[in-house]
Amino acid sequence: MTRPIHILLLLGLLGACAAPSSKTEPPAAGQATEVPGEAEAPKPEFTAWLNEFRAKAKAEGIGEATLVAALDNVRTIPRVVELDKAQPEFKLTYRKYMERVVPLSRVEKGRKLLKTHDELLREISRKYNVPARFIVALWGIETDFGRVTGGFPVIPALVTLAYEGRRAAFFKGELMDALRILDQGHITPKAMSGSWAGAMGQVQFMPSSFLKFAVDEDGDGRRDIWGSVPDALGSAANYLSKSGWRDDVGWGRAVRLPPGFDSALLGLETRKTLEEWTGLGVLNESGQPLPKRNLTASIVQPEADSEERFLAYDNYRVIMKWNRSHFFALAVGQLADRLGSP
Repeated sequence: MTRPIHILLLLGLLGACAAPSSKTEPPAAGQATEVPGEAEAPKPEFTAWLNEFRAKAKAEGIGEATLVAALDNVRTIPRVVELDKAQPEFKLTYRKYMERVVPLSRVEKGRKLLKTHDELLREISRKYNVPARFIVALWGIETDFGRVTGGFPVIPALVTLAYEGRRAAFFKGELMDALRILDQGHITPKAMSGSWAGAMGQVQFMPSSFLKFAVDEDGDGRRDIWGSVPDALGSAANYLSKSGWRDDVGWGRAVRLPPGFDSALLGLETRKTLEEWTGLGVLNESGQPLPKRNLTASIVQPEADSEERFLAYDNYRVIMKWNRSHFFALAVGQLADRLGSP
């Protein structure tokens, strides 16, 4: 769901989004700061449901050792149900959101990490054709560069949501994929932590996205997006690359619109060439003409009453696949711009 008017944030926001849902219906931002709370003793109906699911998992090839380690003595977590049904939320304006998600401290930290991991990032950038600054920007906004990755045990959280969540079918699939990840030996059940909705690791992949996009960048035989910086950053780059990233353009730019501009042209539904936008009187932020490039773009407005508008290239749409929020996409783009080269 895109959120052009506002974005929902939880108390204690430290990152911008706890689950890039990699992205199907990403949970609200900041949820990684929650704590699990007490697990609930199993009821007969839950035990019956779990036995049925376990049999299905075994039929789909999940090994018995994995099922024992992951599902024996598993309990539902009431706090997960509370968060799923009624997330405490605040409405932040775009400006407030940007102040919170792209503060100077995050920019400075990101610049230091670009230097610290320069060799690794250059190699990943060459391999996946994604600029290092965008990889680091996503890393920073998702988990504050790996600092806030979530404190919920993923298997019990997904069991809870698959059993009694609002989107049980979706989470059943994610639970099955989480078992596949365990069965492949990438992580142990105890170490598989994440958000209350199952988003995992330094880049907050849902299990289905892990299976599609996570990579073993450090070559140790495991795709470890929790503890391995190379795996986490390589996985983020692989996601962008496979989602259609173009390395010959940026994400977009701030623009000025002429008086009387037709507001019906705002939004990702309308795509025009830069030449066509120029013909309609659109200028860059400094009042100069748009670049003379053979590119198509849309013009987005983060809030209905905002005077800030942005020209959005195809890469902007790729970021929106990661998290369907204009606030998020604009934050990633602008943090990447502030991080600068490479």
